[in-house]
Parts: sequence; structure tokens; C-alpha cells
Amino acid sequence: MKFNFFSIVLVAFSTFIIGCSDNNDNKNDFGRLTVNLTDAPFPHDLVAEANVTVFKVEARYKGGLELGAQAIDSNPATMKTEQGNHFVILMEEEVQVNLLDLTNGITKNLVDTEVPAGYYDLIRVYVRGVNVVLTNGTTYDLKVPSGAQSGIKIFIKPGLEVKGGLSADLLLDFDVSSSFVAKGNSEDLNNITGFNFKPVIKASNLSTAGTLMGVISEIKDDAAVGVEGAQVAIFAADTLNTTTFSDVAGSYMIMGLDAGSYTIEVEKEAYLKQTTQEVQINAGNKTVKDFELVLE
Repeated sequence: MKFNFFSIVLVAFSTFIIGCSDNNDNKNDFGRLTVNLTDAPFPHDLVAEANVTVFKVEARYKGGLELGAQAIDSNPATMKTEQGNHFVILMEEEVQVNLLDLTNGITKNLVDTEVPAGYYDLIRVYVRGVNVVLTNGTTYDLKVPSGAQSGIKIFIKPGLEVKGGLSADLLLDFDVSSSFVAKGNSEDLNNITGFNFKPVIKASNLSTAGTLMGVISEIKDDAAVGVEGAQVAIFAADTLNTTTFSDVAGSYMIMGLDAGSYTIEVEKEAYLKQTTQEVQINAGNKTVKDFELVLE
């Protein structure tokens, strides 16, 4: 009787261990992916809103095709095959965004979900309901070239690796100034006749990218005061990478910069331009760089 009892206990314990091992293996097959949206600031005083509605986001799965096939078999609703490629459906719901609200480190979360572990090299964002609202209330509805049918294709360079049981973060930087092109005289409110929508979006792998932030100020009455509307331009090897503008407090922030060395130029009308070279951006970290402007 004692032998049978201990045999039963041993079998039950072994089954428990195997079950736990299987569960751990399943967890290692999947990781978590978040996708956030931000905006490269739009230096246009005549525009009050730049609105888009995102209704679906997909990612192309490139690593571990066997695992991808297993994921399709286990949960076909979240994956599809298209011309030999595996696409993971990350989100299917309407998210309305005014892109002008997403500046200086403010982001909008689009995706936070589990995906098969492996590499992803392409994001497709499906949009509709695109419009621009001017400061006088005039609204222009824009045609979406392909975003509603085949999605806006955004390549991830370098590719994003999602590891089993861990999280990966992707940032989509929607360049409004390049994406919304004014018709007519863009400097005169009465002479703007509409906008063309030519979406320009950059994908940044936040595990290999860093953030640059700081304050633009000037000295008034022996005290530092923030300078609003100063342009901060980021150059890599003499090539313009991106720009931003300081807010009402003089603060600025640029996310998703690849690790490396950059030259930063800060300028505003009536002030002397400030230039700093060899500013180092480290992956996964924030670099703080403040500037003090002087009147010409």
C-alpha cells in the first residue's frame, strides 16, 4: 500500500512539473509589443488640428517561421499569410488622434498586446477620416492615397526583436509638416485652398534608440526664462535628421534617435544661432542638453 501511495504521488508530481514546463515553453513563444504614436512638431501657426483615425495596425513577422506557423494554427484570428509573408494583426479598433497634441514627448498608445517571439521588419497602419482644421475654423477633408486599403507601410530599421516572455517598444513618429502639404500660399490664411496628404512616418526601435531633451532659455533681469518657438535641428553626419520646437516653457524633447553622435543647432529670429557638436545619444537613455540664447 505504501508503495502504491508513493507511486501515485510521484506520478502526480511529475505530471505537475511537465505541465509547468509546457506552460513556460508556451510563454517563451510569445512576447509583448507596444506601439506608440508621436509627432514631429508642425511649425504652422495657421493650423489648429491635424486629425487622423487609425483603425488597424499590422506587423510583418520575419523571424522563426515555424513559430509563426504554430501561432497561425493556434490563433488564426490574429495572423494572416499574404504572398508568403506572415502578418500579425496588432489592433483593430478606431483611435482618433489630433497629431498636433503629440509633441515634446507626448505619445498615444496604439498597441499593447502579445505577439509571437521573433523579428518584425514592417508595420502597416490603416487610417481614414483625415482632416485639417485651420485657426479660423475652416476644415479640409483629405483623401487617403492607400492608407485605408493597403495601409501605410513603415519599415523598421534595424528590425525589432520581440523576445519570449519580454516586452519590446516601437515608436511611430508622424511627420506632420511633411505629411500635410498646403495648397496655395501656406503663409496666408485666406489663400490656403486645401491640403494634400502624403504620409511620412518613421519607426524607431526604442531598445536601440535614445531621447534628447532640454530647455531653451534666455536671461532676463538676471533670471533664466524659457524661450518658446525656438527650432532645434538635429544633424547626423551633416544630414538633417529631424527638428522640433520648444514649448511655452522653453522645453523640448525628441524621442527615437538612433544611438550615435549628433550636431544640434538652435535658432530663433532675433537671436544668435547656437550650435553644439558631438552630442552623444545612448540606446535606451535620455540625454539632457540645455541652450541659452542671446539676442542679436
